[in-house]
Amino acid sequence: MCRQFTRLGSYCAVCMLPCMGQVTSLFARKMVAAAGDSIDASRLLAGVGINPEGPWDPKDMIPDDDYYDMLESIAKQTDVTELPLRAGASMRLDEYGALGLAIKAATTLGASYARIERYARLWTSVVEYELRPHPLGTLFILQRAGERRLGLRLSNETTLASAVSIARQVSPVPVKPLEVLVQHAAPKSVAAHEDWFGCPVRFDADLDAVLYSKQTLVQPNLLGDEGISRYLISHLDAELSQITQEVTLVDQAKDAIAQALSEGSPKMAHIAGGLGLSARSFHRRLSEHGMSFKMLTDETRRDLAEGLLRNEQHSLAEIAFLTGFSQQSAFTRAFKRWVGHTPANYRKALSAR
Repeated sequence: MCRQFTRLGSYCAVCMLPCMGQVTSLFARKMVAAAGDSIDASRLLAGVGINPEGPWDPKDMIPDDDYYDMLESIAKQTDVTELPLRAGASMRLDEYGALGLAIKAATTLGASYARIERYARLWTSVVEYELRPHPLGTLFILQRAGERRLGLRLSNETTLASAVSIARQVSPVPVKPLEVLVQHAAPKSVAAHEDWFGCPVRFDADLDAVLYSKQTLVQPNLLGDEGISRYLISHLDAELSQITQEVTLVDQAKDAIAQALSEGSPKMAHIAGGLGLSARSFHRRLSEHGMSFKMLTDETRRDLAEGLLRNEQHSLAEIAFLTGFSQQSAFTRAFKRWVGHTPANYRKALSAR
């Protein structure tokens, strides 16, 4: 077990086990809608904790693994080759609230992408974006850590498609990238991808990215307005600061709990003290996020157990110890309660993928 537990993207920087991330429920709704009548939309959405009849609120978040599971479920029911393209094309800036308006109000397409790079944390904790100079222009790079399972690959393709869709919404002239790069292997046909993007799409690449010419990114936006931009940016900065502070508290608490688990069930007073808080203040702060210390501990145990089960070098007895259980049988019962499967069956299912 790591004696130090810090975050690197969605991974522990020391043991490189997955940490829990979140994505906006908007993405899940868009993917389900794009899949059409071949699936049971209501069942899939309810399965990831989304009320099918509820409002489409991009601030409602769901766990990234649940999202990937949902996409893989869709893939079992229908051909998903073009699903990311349809879902990406359906993304609308008006659905992103103040962030969407800020992207529209940026003066150039390059400035729009710079806002996506800076404020992406408002709709996901598992993806980061980077604008990187390239001899032919600029790469808009998608960075997402994690096992490159089918759900993650479909999500990445959708994100690249939505990035181009956004560009076409803000620009007064047609937008075509020079090239689109995708890290995973190509589907049987890439014709639909190249037709939609309007450029070559290179799979098995070193990056997930869209390459734009310099001329494309300096193109003025249709609704660019510096005055409106300044107002929206101040609003987004405040919102980003608030989210960062909230995530920091919960993440720091989870990291502290993870470190303490190998010594048994952690005590709230001990974890609070390590964070510089009294037990009472810690309880209040967690309550503000709709959480209790028990919920946070169980969530940490589950996340850590799932990550350790992905690594074959750890026996089930070791994983039970590292997640704070004195007996393997107690760990097995708890894990089955969390995910509906025993640890052994969960690991076997992972190996079969």
